[in-house]
Amino acid sequence: MNKQPSRVFLVDDHPLVREWLTNLIEQQDDLAVCGEAESVQQAIDGIDETSPDVAIVDLSLSGGSGLDVVKNIRSSRPQTAIIVLSMHDERLYAERALRAGARGYIMKRESTSSIVAAIHEVLKGNIHVSAQMSATLDAKFVDGRSPPLQPPEELLSDRELEVFQLLGQGFETRRIAQVLGISIKTIQAYCARIKEKLVLANASELLREAVRWNERAAKD
Repeated sequence: MNKQPSRVFLVDDHPLVREWLTNLIEQQDDLAVCGEAESVQQAIDGIDETSPDVAIVDLSLSGGSGLDVVKNIRSSRPQTAIIVLSMHDERLYAERALRAGARGYIMKRESTSSIVAAIHEVLKGNIHVSAQMSATLDAKFVDGRSPPLQPPEELLSDRELEVFQLLGQGFETRRIAQVLGISIKTIQAYCARIKEKLVLANASELLREAVRWNERAAKD
């Protein structure tokens, strides 16, 4: 009897990315796409309905953050392995994703073979990150050494970092509240905490540093 292919659920707010991933996965004899979603709530509902073996989740989604999806899956369906597939720099986000419950982190610029390898790796119960990120995590958690040149944004919580990134992309407070699905007052509170943690004097300094950080991230 042939073994049933492992079921993969796709979460990304770009239809072309979902189509690309579907074509890639369906070419594998042992993998099959069982569903897809573009928003946080669609992802939570769809994964609950389809019970996938693996969920591939982007960090930037309609209606919130992919980290919220990761945390929800980890809590409600711990048997589902999670891979974060994102354009965001793994140096800042991979550890956050793993803490949230993901078992893999891949940047979208990686090769298709790396994505397939990551799926197979997490299905075995293993962690999948790049060799460079693996060395960084080993230094931090195994040897007890903090890697050099940690960016100050490491001090920010997951939600604070999302707000900081959106500020740097030119989003106004009201728009950030809409994107993340929280109140303007809450966004203002996050901004106050970011300024305190990054030792920034005012809103102008916060905006300037957020823009600079986004520009540096885009160049890396």
